[in-house]
Amino acid sequence: MSETTRELTCIGCPLGCSITVTMNGTDVVSVTGNTCPRGDAYARKEVTNPTRIVTSTVRVEGGISPMVNVKTASDIPKAKIFECASALKNVVVTAPVKIGDIVLSNVAGTGVDVVAAKNIAAK
Repeated sequence: MSETTRELTCIGCPLGCSITVTMNGTDVVSVTGNTCPRGDAYARKEVTNPTRIVTSTVRVEGGISPMVNVKTASDIPKAKIFECASALKNVVVTAPVKIGDIVLSNVAGTGVDVVAAKNIAAK
């Protein structure tokens, strides 16, 4: 197999290093350009198994606000983002809602819960 390279901007810390990842097929051969160990870890994960935290909103019944911010409790596979968003489309929670309350368990079969990211008091 021939070697390929991918250029990334690291999001592991505020520096935003320009990272070059050299790959042979699906194997990472080298990571260069990072100034901290987090850059190396981020680059390897991004080119082999990219994941993301998903943020959204869901409807609230009986609350002082009609919507609550939610997020996945941890990162999920990038390929599952649209399935996650689709699963949240029809979710409605009842107030009061507290930060950390589970809004949807095991979203898109990932084993990750979606949790409230804001407190919403009841009317």
